Amino acid sequence: MVDVPVTARLYRHPHGITAVDAEHLYPGHAAAHIIEDHGRAAFVDVGTNFSVPYLLAALDELGIARAAVDYLLLTHVHLDHVGGAGELLRHLPHARAYLHPRGAAHLIDPHKLIAGSKLVYGEERFARLYGEFVPLPAARVHEVRDAERVTLGARTLELIYTPGHALHHYAVVDAAHRSIFPGDTFGISYRALDTAQGAFIFPTTTPTQFDPEQLVASIERMLAYGPESMYLMHFSRVTDVARLGEWLKAQVRELARMARTHAPAADPAAAIRRDMLKLWLAAAHRHGCRQSDAELAQFLAGDLDLNTQGLVVWLQREQRA
Repeated sequence: MVDVPVTARLYRHPHGITAVDAEHLYPGHAAAHIIEDHGRAAFVDVGTNFSVPYLLAALDELGIARAAVDYLLLTHVHLDHVGGAGELLRHLPHARAYLHPRGAAHLIDPHKLIAGSKLVYGEERFARLYGEFVPLPAARVHEVRDAERVTLGARTLELIYTPGHALHHYAVVDAAHRSIFPGDTFGISYRALDTAQGAFIFPTTTPTQFDPEQLVASIERMLAYGPESMYLMHFSRVTDVARLGEWLKAQVRELARMARTHAPAADPAAAIRRDMLKLWLAAAHRHGCRQSDAELAQFLAGDLDLNTQGLVVWLQREQRA
């Protein structure tokens, strides 16, 4: 991949934090974040290969030298978060990729990761979404310890394990600025669904390692820091964190109950998806969302499909235990 002149969509937030639209699926779906402090910078998650030109353009627009980027803090190894990491490292001479130990090997030797993703998406759609994956050089990969601290400029970031969405997941805590970068552990909140009541949020239970008890515990661990802001991959900054956290936990428990209820059904996936849509539509109406049911169903279709897959895989795993 070569540099292509592009214009990055930037969302500037407090405390040296900028969200960059990763241009994955559609604008406003996925955000990589740049943290800048005293002339040094880090990315938190990076999108796909096709996101890399936008991330480099964002550095240029922000006046950040490529040699000033110290870290790619990759919260977990789902490809919408890390698919562009290998390509991006080629352009950042001093950066290292920080990964959970359970995920690091999958980016150094990505054959199993790619095969599993192709099972979910199919080969043609996988190529369209992610392109050709570039492995990470082992020498530039660091395996994160739980509660490990790293220094960026004058700021300290704490990396804490947060399983539930995936076993290989950690979150980035910027305690001094009451900010957390939770990857997918704190759910999804699209700005198109904001209302006068604030942000609309829902959990993501995508395959293959969803665990409701772990996810609730991870949400509670993050809430214990008293964060003011969460910087989500999907989609960037939310506040009113205590309310959103309680709402997320309630939904996780309800989705698990729903999956168990439909376990005996002839087609549990269809029943789970139907009831999940009902749950979200009712919540959207209470929240004051302006979209019609048909518009909401179309807008949320991809998340409904992936969440259904995640719940079915979890249910099958639970039944085997």
